[in-house]
Amino acid sequence: MKTLYQNPKGFSTAPFHATSKPMFFASTQAVPLWASMPFALLLTLIAIMPFLNKHFWERRYPHVSALLGLLVVVGYIFILHATERLAHTALEYFSFMAIMAALFTVSGGIHIRVKGESTPLKNVLFLGVGAVLANLIGTTGASMLLIRPWIRMNKYRITEFHTVFFIFIVSNAGGCLTPIGDPPLFLGYLKGIPFFWTLQHLWPAWLMANALLLAIFYILDKKNQSRIPSNIVEKESAYETFHISGKRNIIFLAVILAAVFMPTPLREILMLAAAAASYFTTPKQIHESNHFDFHPVKEVGWLFAGIFATMMPALDYLQTNAGSLGINSPLAYYWFSGVLSSFLDNAPTYLTFLTVSASQHSIPLEQLAPSAGIYLGVAGRELAAISLGAVFFGAMTYIGNGPNFMVKSIAEQQSVGVPSFFGYIFRFSIPFLLPILALAGWLFLH
Repeated sequence: MKTLYQNPKGFSTAPFHATSKPMFFASTQAVPLWASMPFALLLTLIAIMPFLNKHFWERRYPHVSALLGLLVVVGYIFILHATERLAHTALEYFSFMAIMAALFTVSGGIHIRVKGESTPLKNVLFLGVGAVLANLIGTTGASMLLIRPWIRMNKYRITEFHTVFFIFIVSNAGGCLTPIGDPPLFLGYLKGIPFFWTLQHLWPAWLMANALLLAIFYILDKKNQSRIPSNIVEKESAYETFHISGKRNIIFLAVILAAVFMPTPLREILMLAAAAASYFTTPKQIHESNHFDFHPVKEVGWLFAGIFATMMPALDYLQTNAGSLGINSPLAYYWFSGVLSSFLDNAPTYLTFLTVSASQHSIPLEQLAPSAGIYLGVAGRELAAISLGAVFFGAMTYIGNGPNFMVKSIAEQQSVGVPSFFGYIFRFSIPFLLPILALAGWLFLH
């Protein structure tokens, strides 16, 4: 029997699975690559339909996502007889939505009022703080907490690149220093990688990547600032002061973060309970100030329901064939795990290549914890490559990491311009982010 999937972790939004037990076998049959066609079709529709017929897509995307997901579910039930695999995916999706909805709701109850219009230097400092904060409350937590004040502090001149670089830094590249920062790293911690290993070994790449992103952003923002007359900004900002409302929600945020380490279903129950308590105790005026409603959660919920279902064949195919890809160097691990993490769940992608790396050194994944010292001694650079690839490349697309799409949805809700799916990739990811990721790989993993 081939192990098609052994992922004890949910989707790539927050490290919320706290079990290291091996998971289910999907089937005695290998899943063919063509079974990933519904996944490819869904990604294509997400990319092109808002451009071809935006109003049709806004009305019909739940039906399209559900239909394509159902095609795969039917195949797994009646052809592969993989009901355990489906149950595991359903649990992952439930955990994913629990933390996304909880963090979205609680952060929506915290209103951070900023003083006046921000400057390029203040923006750089804000994003830098966000990159550090991502390692303490996760990329999802930092993104949900900071995206609204980020929009407000740049309200007179905010453009697409403000949203994109927020996703690059706060929602992704900032979170590679601790296992809390991003789900793949938490998964490695559960498998036996020491908690502070990422901080000790990944900080040079973290510092270089984020510093370069911040430098590029500063140049773009400096140019952008010159298009707004300063007297208008000063006049409009004269009566604004810095203030934080809804501080009680920080307690609910702490409950959600503590629940990360709880077993399921206690984890999800605590998160949803904290969200409900936050929603019903937050004054109405705070929600109104944040333009809060549940539309972003609804959009993410429907689209990722389809993504979770349709990506199962792609992940299962990767699980059974990764060992035959000829990966024999840290740089190869970096690019393979990175490119696949741009479009697939970066947590099981990380686990797949960790399994390949450990097996190449004759260490079964189930024995990694007691053999972690031996593994890190002979394959530390491989693990660094897998970790950086899974975390950094999550910023390459809107679906590379859960917070990306949520940030996009919140920005759209507040009438902030965001690039299309392909616009994000070809106008921002490839020209600005990819060269930095390539340089990081060459400098630290070559």
